[in-house]
Amino acid sequence: MSWVSGIVLYIMIWWVALFAVLPIGTTPSVQPDQTSGWRGAPVAPRLVKKLVMTSCVAAVVWLLAYAIITSDYLSFRSGLLAPSGP
Repeated sequence: MSWVSGIVLYIMIWWVALFAVLPIGTTPSVQPDQTSGWRGAPVAPRLVKKLVMTSCVAAVVWLLAYAIITSDYLSFRSGLLAPSGP
């Protein structure tokens, strides 16, 4: 894996992890809007904590993906269905 594809893979994993981490620990506001009844944004979203947590989760998942991609355990280049020779 080249360094460019490694960075692209990390960014993709980071965004997926962000959307998985965002709803953790959020609570809606107690008082809904008077006209629409909508509760709106969470009271304390703790975005910095969630960004740090997302980066840690993405780093662990990226390391696992990197280990699998670079290992010979799972290889699409030598495939199991390839002919064994003439």
